Amino acid sequence: MTMHVMACIDGSAHSAAVSQYAAWAAGQLQTPLTLLHILDHHHGEHAGDFSGAIGLGAQEALIEEMVRLDEQRSKLAMAQGQQMLDGTKASLADSGLTIDCRQRHGELVASISDIEADIRLLVVGKRGAADHAHADELGMHVERLIRAMHKPVLLTPAAFSQPSSVLVAFDGSQTTCKGVEMVANSPLFKGLPCHVVMVADSNADNQAQLDWALATLRAQGHQAQGAIISGDVEKVLSDYQQQHETDMLVMGAYGHSRVRQFLVGSTTTAMIRHSRTPVLLLR
Repeated sequence: MTMHVMACIDGSAHSAAVSQYAAWAAGQLQTPLTLLHILDHHHGEHAGDFSGAIGLGAQEALIEEMVRLDEQRSKLAMAQGQQMLDGTKASLADSGLTIDCRQRHGELVASISDIEADIRLLVVGKRGAADHAHADELGMHVERLIRAMHKPVLLTPAAFSQPSSVLVAFDGSQTTCKGVEMVANSPLFKGLPCHVVMVADSNADNQAQLDWALATLRAQGHQAQGAIISGDVEKVLSDYQQQHETDMLVMGAYGHSRVRQFLVGSTTTAMIRHSRTPVLLLR
């Protein structure tokens, strides 16, 4: 079975960048691209119970009318979604990719979980069309989606910039060791210089782990450099990204030690929120 890079688009400000990052990833991985639009709405949500206010016949007629209007809204939403999918596919016509378009009804996380077996990499924006929070806030479904997924998730900023280097957040855990091996061997990162940062105290054990990570990357032809830096995880990684102008961050969705405090707590959420580069989360 061929697995796809899957881009979840909804017409939000992030959708163009999501489709462009997904097209870049599909090209690197030489795999098909699927553009996915999920219709997440509630039929009859305004129906209510009018039995105490109007007669039975009038109530039935009103409910029938509301059902009819709900069906019309659903058909209109589907048509608008299909136009968005077709327009996005047309904008990627020069990519040379095999591109499929899908629409699904249902709640976002459940809908994506149902088709996870088809996914090689899921690409989503940090916020969606239904989110009205501040631009730095994560969308209401994002963290729940990351926790539910067993495949890599690429979270994108609002604007696309083709990745030219990658920063790997590394702590020596099994998750981040697998992450280093994935970066070293995956065609997604072919030809990209790699940076490895351990947020930890400098000692012989940590240096040995960092040396292993760098050797693993170099063995697959990557230019690789790294550092062990003590301090606050979010600040260290953010400062390093800015100083070295790396334009993608790779980290384990669930790790150990200080990096594990990330996605389970406020530090990871803050890192994802404030990053101006795409963040690839690995399981």
